[in-house]
Amino acid sequence: MTEDVTETVAERPGPAEGDGVRTPPLRPGGYDPADYAPLVLRSAAETGVSPLLLMGVLHNEAYKPHHPLLERLWQWWKPDASFGIANMHRATFEQVRRAHGLDGRWEDLRDDPAFAVHAAALHLADLDRRLPERRTRRYTRDELLALGYNAGERNMRAFARGVPPGPMARSYLRRLRLDRHRAAEALTTGAGSPGSRTRGTR
Repeated sequence: MTEDVTETVAERPGPAEGDGVRTPPLRPGGYDPADYAPLVLRSAAETGVSPLLLMGVLHNEAYKPHHPLLERLWQWWKPDASFGIANMHRATFEQVRRAHGLDGRWEDLRDDPAFAVHAAALHLADLDRRLPERRTRRYTRDELLALGYNAGERNMRAFARGVPPGPMARSYLRRLRLDRHRAAEALTTGAGSPGSRTRGTR
């Protein structure tokens, strides 16, 4: 890790100051993916992925704090940690960056929720193009894409052929299914509220 973990957000203005997107809160338990519903809807429309899938991924990836300072500390403890509210690993981001000519860096995911959501949407769209045409009926298309987001394209294609997922992938799929109602509600209430705290995108 090249950055000093003692660096404060005040020293490095985040998206809350720059483009109106709310920075994830510092308080544990204060983060709610619903705050980013407008970003989800916009990026889903731009990339052609399901907004419910994208919001479901944000819910599944909400297991750790996403404030930029806490993510720096998390990376100090675990150097190969993922970044941003969509929890993207460096190798995955670099694939997306090269495929779509993104200007941002992997480190920008932790400071810019709009960029993180958009990168996740692009990755899901890439996975969608790589799904086999013939696949098992055990999972929906969105479920396979979520499994691909979690376990990688190679595993996603195996699951699509009928190979059973391992324990971690099964747990990810179970959470996705359990949170489906919450994700749908977040899209409805978060996007339609005139007082929404999330107002912009990158």
